[in-house]
Amino acid sequence: MSRISKAHQLHDEELTLLHRLRQERRGHRRRPDPSTFPLGARIADAVAATMGSWPFILVQSAVLAAWVVLNVVAFMQHWDPYPFILLNLALSFQAAYAAPFIMMSQNRQAAIDRAAATHDYDVNTKAELEIELLHQKIDFLRETQVAELMQLVKRLEEKLDAAGGEKPA
Repeated sequence: MSRISKAHQLHDEELTLLHRLRQERRGHRRRPDPSTFPLGARIADAVAATMGSWPFILVQSAVLAAWVVLNVVAFMQHWDPYPFILLNLALSFQAAYAAPFIMMSQNRQAAIDRAAATHDYDVNTKAELEIELLHQKIDFLRETQVAELMQLVKRLEEKLDAAGGEKPA
């Protein structure tokens, strides 16, 4: 084989990897079924999805605005006067409980994303190795064709010499 073909040859470990990737085939990309998650993970996802939505933001904004207005205007008895210490406590309580739920949901999503990235890497590696094999096959075909053409030219030259013709320059 020529230098070009040798440069494209796969090593044994690459062939082993390609064989393993071919065996695994497709289908590993499916997203996990949420019903198979533990109860805590489903709760964390529900809390994160609810708190990260526009309806939640709008409702919370309306409740906070009503709280402030009702405590500033004298229509009712002020249960939380101006520095709104009770409101601050309620929001701190909400944040203290929301943060772990959101972190659990993000950690689980990160694990799913890592698995997807690993799968993508395997698919890309397989594609790269398959392309290398195609390079080898094309190089082999080209070398075979060139060798056959050289033999045909040699035979034609021999026939021309035998017929008494002159070789072209």
